[in-house]
Amino acid sequence: MLPVKNRLKKKKDFQEVLKSGLTVRNKYFFLKVIERKENPFTRIGFVVSKKVSKKAVRRNRVKRLFRESLRLRMNKIRPGYDLVFIVLNSADGGTFLEIRKEIDMVLERNRLIILNT
Repeated sequence: MLPVKNRLKKKKDFQEVLKSGLTVRNKYFFLKVIERKENPFTRIGFVVSKKVSKKAVRRNRVKRLFRESLRLRMNKIRPGYDLVFIVLNSADGGTFLEIRKEIDMVLERNRLIILNT
């Protein structure tokens, strides 16, 4: 579970990120990113539509996989961003390790993760 301070919850915030955020596509998801210099935390939200699966159990499982992958990396993600993951159909068949690897790759490629060098 992500800490409360790192959750994107308000409809207004989701709409703003979806409308004006930078978009990155991947095998399992679209990532929308917007910089928030006034916010000292990075907030993360998820969109898993019924196109992924008509069953809520499957959609919730996918969200749990994404949340856990990000929770493990939360201390390395740069502060001051709002991220929205729009999950694609292919994520329903993905394993935890595959999803985590794809998330890490996208975050590193877009310099959203702090590397220890």
